[in-house]
Amino acid sequence: MPLRSDPLDELAIPDGTTVEEHDLVTDGDVFVGGQSTVEFGVRGHNVVAGERVQFGGHIEAEADCRLDMWCDVDGEVLVGRDAYLGERVHIAGQLLVSGDLDIGDDVDIERGFEANGWIVIRNPMPTIVFLFVYLSQLLRIGEEEAAEEAISELIESDADADPVVIPRNGHVSDDSWRVSTPATIGDDCRLHGNIRAETIDVGKRNDVFGSLRGRGDIAVAEDTVIYGDVTTRSGTVTLADGVQVRGDVSCENLEFHEGATVEGTMRAGGEMTMVQAGARKQIAADGDGGRKEGKSEERASEDVGQETSDDAESNAGDDAEDETSDPVEVDADDADEETEPTDDADKVETVDEEDGDDVESVDDPESPNDEVEIEIVSPDENSDDDADTDTEAEVKAEE
Repeated sequence: MPLRSDPLDELAIPDGTTVEEHDLVTDGDVFVGGQSTVEFGVRGHNVVAGERVQFGGHIEAEADCRLDMWCDVDGEVLVGRDAYLGERVHIAGQLLVSGDLDIGDDVDIERGFEANGWIVIRNPMPTIVFLFVYLSQLLRIGEEEAAEEAISELIESDADADPVVIPRNGHVSDDSWRVSTPATIGDDCRLHGNIRAETIDVGKRNDVFGSLRGRGDIAVAEDTVIYGDVTTRSGTVTLADGVQVRGDVSCENLEFHEGATVEGTMRAGGEMTMVQAGARKQIAADGDGGRKEGKSEERASEDVGQETSDDAESNAGDDAEDETSDPVEVDADDADEETEPTDDADKVETVDEEDGDDVESVDDPESPNDEVEIEIVSPDENSDDDADTDTEAEVKAEE
């Protein structure tokens, strides 16, 4: 286990922790930093409190319980193994210990105490100093295995669960959880009170009957219900799929899943990002970015559809022109057999040379760039040509 300068540097709430009517209940250990206030009772495996810690209810420890100097308990203390009480500890109720009792000077127990093991009345040293001296002595005499066993017994609980950690100067009650450090909440928890911390990380499937407020980032995992507001000064709020916020959301940047629900107002001074299944969609801070983007996509799709329809119409028109503009071959014999024009032939319009713009052009398949002009000849000219051919035939016959 790596040693840190301050082991109580965050508010840690493990999986399955619940706050009942008067008690904080967990399967693991409970560590409370010095000069903190816990306004309800505590039930856990091992209960360890620093100096000047105040408890507003009972303490129930399945294993050991150690209360440092000047601690105050407004209730009874029930210990399954050994108990260690520092100097000037005050207990408003009764102290019941199944194992040994190590008690300091000027300890005040209003309703008396009972212990089944040894009772030693002295001034026990603080917890950290005791552990440091004990481990150092074991290492000096070469008992490294004993030192490792002592550390494992202190750190690891029989329930194999993470401990509840309340940092120094923390304040925990039904109304609020106020700390000046980051806060981490596990999965499947049920908490009462507004949570105030530097940053907040909430796990899955939690019920928080209060609001979340931090200076930094706030992240809420899947299927968690927040019965209050989510507010941060300069951080980012992240809402996962299935999150329900029964209040307002105010932050610098907001990132929320499309399956998240916010019953109040969402305010973001910077960016808003909606996370979809396998995609992300960025929204401007004023909320118009998503609509503008959607409109542009609709216009683009309409333009594409219009272009495809125009291409289809132009292709159909070209096919019609090709069918009507195919040249028709006429034999010379058929031209000679034409009958004399009738009165209706006078209705045929002739194309003047001046109206060159109205001349119909036909595209040649072999040379599409060449234009062919077709002139409609009047039937009078055809009759004159036939008369000339008849006179030539009579002259040859006479010769």
